[in-house]
Amino acid sequence: MLSRRGLLAGSALALLAGCSSSPSGPPPGPAAVPAPTGPSPLRDPVTVQRMRSAARGTDVDLVLITPEGVPSSGLPVCLALHGRGARARTFLELGVPAALTAAVRAGTPPFAVAAVDGDHYWVDVGSGDDPQRMLTDEVPGWLAGRDLRPASAVFGISMGGFGALRFARAHPDLKAVATASAALFVSWPDARSRKVFSGEDNWRAEEPLLHTAELRAAQLGVWCGESDPFLGADRKLVKAVSPAVSRFSPGAHKDEYWRGILPDVLKFVGQRLS
Repeated sequence: MLSRRGLLAGSALALLAGCSSSPSGPPPGPAAVPAPTGPSPLRDPVTVQRMRSAARGTDVDLVLITPEGVPSSGLPVCLALHGRGARARTFLELGVPAALTAAVRAGTPPFAVAAVDGDHYWVDVGSGDDPQRMLTDEVPGWLAGRDLRPASAVFGISMGGFGALRFARAHPDLKAVATASAALFVSWPDARSRKVFSGEDNWRAEEPLLHTAELRAAQLGVWCGESDPFLGADRKLVKAVSPAVSRFSPGAHKDEYWRGILPDVLKFVGQRLS
């Protein structure tokens, strides 16, 4: 079994959480292994398993990250939703395993991070591929099969921020919702330019900025770089919701910024999950 250092040392950093580039080398992390036949605790702090998602009509990676040296059985879970063109393994490239372990060793209550592959802003755009239904109907069973608790928090980067806020609307009992550089759209022409949504009605039904009354301020944390193209939209979100945490700091829509805020995000999530 590869060590955590071995897993991350060879990771290609070309695939960013908010871009559409493709990796040139093998995916980071361990090779995918079959799903367990019954509930069993995880044996390694990083595992990758290939799962069949009926909701999405395809196979997806399920990446599970737990703090090193902490028993995984019964840990609370935070979902991690990646950006457009990225994948679940992106959170390994961004250094979540080491950051999570460091956060727990610094006093943050332990929890697990679960990332899955998604697409088209993590919503149903009428193509027969429904990432939100996967998160709601399928992921809980996948977590239970690994002796983890149901997800009670969600963290999303870029497109994943859109998806995280959409998930929060449907699950008001979540204890923490965190977004980084959330890809939000202040108008239909802006959203239409992404060529993702099936039409204006589809966008209006899903756009978080049009449903801010359904978001709970006490559970929400918003991070965005001051050179990010979504800065204006994220400021609009903060003005409408007045989240528990809102931090705008130097940075762009790049992995360097997301790595830099990971400790704050993980601390925010862990404190609320406890």
